[in-house]
Amino acid sequence: MLTIHLKPGREASLRRRHPWIFAQSIDRIEGRADERAKPGATAIVRAADGSFVARAAHSPSSKIRARVWSLDEAEAVDHALIKRRIRKALAWRAAAVKHTDALRLIFGEADGFPGLVVDWYAGRAGWLVCQFMSAGVEAWKDAIVAALIAETGCPNVYERSDASVRKLEGLPETTGVLAGAEPPEGIPVTENGVRYLVDAKHGHKTGFYIDQRDNRALVMAHAAEREVLNCFCYTGGFSLAALKGGAKSVLSIDSSGPALEAARRNMEANGFDAERAEWLDADVFKTLRALRTAGRSFDLIILDPPKFAAAPDQVERAARAYKDINLLGLQLLREGGLLFTYSCSGAITPELFHKIIAGAASDAGAECRLLQRLGAGQDHPLMVNFPEGEYLKGLMLQKAA
Repeated sequence: MLTIHLKPGREASLRRRHPWIFAQSIDRIEGRADERAKPGATAIVRAADGSFVARAAHSPSSKIRARVWSLDEAEAVDHALIKRRIRKALAWRAAAVKHTDALRLIFGEADGFPGLVVDWYAGRAGWLVCQFMSAGVEAWKDAIVAALIAETGCPNVYERSDASVRKLEGLPETTGVLAGAEPPEGIPVTENGVRYLVDAKHGHKTGFYIDQRDNRALVMAHAAEREVLNCFCYTGGFSLAALKGGAKSVLSIDSSGPALEAARRNMEANGFDAERAEWLDADVFKTLRALRTAGRSFDLIILDPPKFAAAPDQVERAARAYKDINLLGLQLLREGGLLFTYSCSGAITPELFHKIIAGAASDAGAECRLLQRLGAGQDHPLMVNFPEGEYLKGLMLQKAA
């Protein structure tokens, strides 16, 4: 059996239930050479005094050298564990998620599957779209797929493990059908009365930003009779929510022509008045400056940019970018207007994001009320001892009159 021996004191974070073991915390690894070299092999983790700490998936090429499966010495890592955890995840979603058939079924470490994401679109007749992002879940892929089908009753499983993070685990990027049928170009789903077509094969992540469901509902609730600006709109999630909520007009900006075409199709599928919507294929930063120069202003602005900081060494540059768009956004926001601003960069902490937005408000000469802190929906559960899971953070602000 592969055994990871930790350096003295390095078990403390695991005792506090943090699920990662970094390479610098390891004293030595015992086991056959083939076991030590095999990505995803299950290992026993022991403290320097020899006591049991965890069962974990070993990743020989990653800085996160092992990811915890279980802290219970009596709990084996096997098919039964996989089924139990999927069943538990299903029960949580059944209680927590309403008014949609697009949900996150597995959210990595929070559901006991380190490095696994599973999004479920269109119920039993739909598709489970998976991202296997770590060596441990990759090693158990066949068992996970079989258990997902058995527990959900959904026979179609598609893989979108095409993220660069797999390279850090020594794994190639891969996509394709794992079971059942290939997804269509657009999987129809409904969220809070709005119909979307999800491109699971080519869209960002698994095809749709499920994590913003509650925030789209919040925009919908505040959009009536407002002139709305949606920046980095992608396929129009927030734009359609604003139209559904009765927005007077919505200007949506993105630099991806195909994404905007998908947004238009989504708008047409809902029967919204096309005269209330304008779709602009352009650079957001340049366009915000042009709108400021033109003297434009809006009642409600959404800033939901892509990840500006993929790693800690990119935080300083990302902070400047976040400050820039929020400064411009606040300058374009009318008095009494609402700003919904987000960061999906895991390296940007909630505290730092708040500080960045406060700096932008100061430079814009704007007095802003913080109405609500925002994050992902309840199908993205957070572990209190795993702050890395809180990648999406946002603020709902009102510009004081």
